[in-house]
Amino acid sequence: MASTSTPATTLLTREKVPHVVHEYPHDPRAGSFGSEAVEALGERLGVEPAQIFKTLVIALPSGKLGVAVVPVPETLSLKAASAALGGGKATMAERADAERATGYVLGGISPLGQRKRLPTVIDASAGQWDKVLCSAGRRGLEIELAPADLIRLTGAVVAPVVAGR
Repeated sequence: MASTSTPATTLLTREKVPHVVHEYPHDPRAGSFGSEAVEALGERLGVEPAQIFKTLVIALPSGKLGVAVVPVPETLSLKAASAALGGGKATMAERADAERATGYVLGGISPLGQRKRLPTVIDASAGQWDKVLCSAGRRGLEIELAPADLIRLTGAVVAPVVAGR
């Protein structure tokens, strides 16, 4: 198995944040990285799919990038995410821009330990759980931690940013 040390796990260790790293075999043919994490870890860990969050990088109207962290089964409302991060019409960021800004590859972008700390919004549903999972910064690697720690370390705002809410 590969090392589980990433900028995200290094940050959590340095900040003495309680967390657990979960590794699973990543299938390069997987159509959805988030769904792959849910299938690999949900039942094994006894967590609901809505406790596993995906990290999406968006392009804000200001020309800057932002991050939205939402449950894997849900769809991001770009309008709500943009409103939470300052307003205007947002779009999904280009892959190259997201990877360059965060220092992670698509499918392994963590909200933690990014090369450049981007404005972040975490869906309000995170608060209903005692623990959530998000990418640890590599495909096939997830971090389990308290939502309050995720919010604090990302400097995130919390808002309902799921489509249809």
